[in-house]
Amino acid sequence: MSASASAAPDTAPIDEAEFGCLMAAVGPFEPRPALAVAVSGGGDSLALALLADRWARACGGHLTALTVDHRLRPESGREAAEVAGWLAGRCIPHRVLEWSDARGGAGLQARARAARHAALQAWCAGAGVLHLLLAHHLDDQAETVLLRLGRGSGVDGLGAMAPVAYGRSCRLVRPLLDLAKPRLIATCRQFGQPFIDDPSNRDTGFARVRLRQARPALEADGLTARRLATTASSMRRARAALDQATAELLVQAARPHPGGFCRLDRGALTRAPRELALRGLAAVLGCVGGAFYRPRLERLTRLLEVLIGEPTAACTLGGCRVVARADTVWVVREAAAMAPPVALSVDRAVTWDDRFVVYAAGPLPRGATVGGLGAAGLAALRADLRARGRRNAPLAVPAIGLAGLPTIRDLDGVLAVPHLNYCR
Repeated sequence: MSASASAAPDTAPIDEAEFGCLMAAVGPFEPRPALAVAVSGGGDSLALALLADRWARACGGHLTALTVDHRLRPESGREAAEVAGWLAGRCIPHRVLEWSDARGGAGLQARARAARHAALQAWCAGAGVLHLLLAHHLDDQAETVLLRLGRGSGVDGLGAMAPVAYGRSCRLVRPLLDLAKPRLIATCRQFGQPFIDDPSNRDTGFARVRLRQARPALEADGLTARRLATTASSMRRARAALDQATAELLVQAARPHPGGFCRLDRGALTRAPRELALRGLAAVLGCVGGAFYRPRLERLTRLLEVLIGEPTAACTLGGCRVVARADTVWVVREAAAMAPPVALSVDRAVTWDDRFVVYAAGPLPRGATVGGLGAAGLAALRADLRARGRRNAPLAVPAIGLAGLPTIRDLDGVLAVPHLNYCR
C-alpha cells in the first residue's frame, strides 16, 4: 500500500500530488509518455481518465481514452457516444472499439473481459502506446481474491491483480489498486464529471455482484477489502519467489530451441520440489503451445506423474505433444493444434501460431504464406535435397521437432525453412 493512499480517508478525492505518487509507483515512463486508458463510463474509469490526462499533460505527454462497446445491452452504443462527448468537452482524444461477437451463454463476462483486453491491447499495438491504464481499485481487488478463494486457487490466483503486468504489446498499469471506490466517485464529483451507472453491476446472476452484496457481512467478520488486498500482496511476493526458483530450475533442466520446441531433463524434473516441477512444466507448455493460460492443475499434475513414473510416455496437453524417452522429455507443438498458414505481406510483421513473428523486407512470390512444415512438407524438402544430390544431408534440427518448424510456401510448395537454413 502506498503511503499516500493509507494517509487519506476513504472518501476523499484524489489530488494531483497523490496521483503523481501513484504513477511513480507504477513507472518508469518514457519522457513525454503516450498513455491509453480504458474508460467504461463508470465513475472509477472516468476518474482515472481525468487524473491521468492531467498527469500526462504535465509530463509533456498525451493520453487517449478507449471505450469497448460490447453490445451486451441496447443502450451501450448510446453510452459510448455519451462518454465520447464528455471527453471531447475536456479535449481528451477518445476511440470506441467494438466487439462483434457478443453472444450470450455461459462464461459471458469472462469472454467479454478477454475480448475487451484483446481489443484494447490491439489498439495500443497499432498506435505504438506502451502503457494501458486500467481503473481496477481496492474493492475490485478484494472481490477478485474472494472469487479465487471460491475456486480453490493457489498462490498465483490469490495474488489477484498486480499493479503492473505485461500484455503482448504493452504494460497493463493499475495505479488505483490501493484506493477505495468512494474516493474515485468523490474525484469525479470534484471534477464536476457525470458518470454512467451500469445496471449489470446489480445483476445477481453474476458471482462478482453477489459477493459485492455480501461484503458488509464479510467485513463484520474481519474480511475487509484492505485485509484481502494485503493478502493478495503477500501472495504476489510468494509468487515472485516461486517464479525465481522456477527460472533457476529451467536454466538447469530446459533446452529450448528457436524452432519452437524444447528438450527437458527428466531427472531434473524428478528431483525438483513438486511445486517447482509443475511450474516449470507449465512454463514450457505455454511457450511451446502458445497458450495464454496455463493448463488446469489436475491435468498438469497427471502429466508430471506420468513423466516421473513411467519409463516411456507420450501425451498431449496445452496444444503440445510431450514425449519421454529415458532421461529426456521432448515438448513439441501438437500438429492438430497448429494454426493454419497465414499470408505474408511486404514490410508488415505477421504473427503465426501465436508464437512466431515473420517480417518480409523484400519482394515476395505470389501466394507466399507461413505455416507449419508438417509431414508432407518434410517429405517434399527431403525429395528436393535428394534431387540436388544431398541424399544423406543431415538436418540441423532433431527429428521430433521438424514437423512444427515455421515454413514459407509459395504456389509451388515449400520455399524456405529458416531454422534449417533451407531455401528452394
